[in-house]
Amino acid sequence: MDTALLLEYAWVLGVLIILEGILAADNAVVMAVMVKHLPKEEQKKALFYGLLGAFVFRVMALFLISFLVQVWQVQAIGALYLFFICFSHLYKKWKERDADLEGHGVERELKGSSFWMTVLKVEIADIAFAIDSMLAAVALAVTLPETGWGQIGGIDSGQFLVMFLGGFTGVVIMRFAATWFVRLLQKYPTLETAAFLIVGWVGVKLAVFTLSHPSLAILDQHFPESKPWKLTFWVVLVGIAVGGYLVARAKGPEKNIEEPGL
Repeated sequence: MDTALLLEYAWVLGVLIILEGILAADNAVVMAVMVKHLPKEEQKKALFYGLLGAFVFRVMALFLISFLVQVWQVQAIGALYLFFICFSHLYKKWKERDADLEGHGVERELKGSSFWMTVLKVEIADIAFAIDSMLAAVALAVTLPETGWGQIGGIDSGQFLVMFLGGFTGVVIMRFAATWFVRLLQKYPTLETAAFLIVGWVGVKLAVFTLSHPSLAILDQHFPESKPWKLTFWVVLVGIAVGGYLVARAKGPEKNIEEPGL
């Protein structure tokens, strides 16, 4: 590989890593919400096992990308699942608030899914996220000149390597970002509602991808990549995050909380 080609590959890989980092940010909030109910010593393990399985899926997705592009049902199920956990949490908070206002203080339900069920949920959620992430990687990698090193899964080996490294980096970023979000949620418990609103908004993102799939064509096929939609998505997401954080800061951090061992 000559220097010019090497620099071109390095440039695209750098752009892909940044893109994967951005995509991983909202995904990490979902992961943090999913593992938050576990004992602190199990949170790290749940993220590790869940994202390990998700990484294996992403590698498989590189081989099966031409098939997975057609499976809009995966993103549809992912969107519905995120809507469910978002509205389920908001409903519980509403019921708790009504009970408190009536003077019937209720003990908060701290019990969540078991450890391995949580791991499974983390994997399922990331599978839903992985398709648009892999499509972004493919869209960038296929613009590179072929190296002539042969093919892997119908893709030039050099291009495959760029997609692999980008996908791996995305999973690593998601893992550590989720750890940070868990700590933040434990320090500021009132931030949890904003986190679930973000989960619901990410569900809207997956729903948009689903509705714009050629098999459905309810939305224009290129709408998810359009600047107006991307701007709207990020403005709303940042608005929820900043608004929730300001409210949480105003109420103050949880006192005497132990630092999670993540």
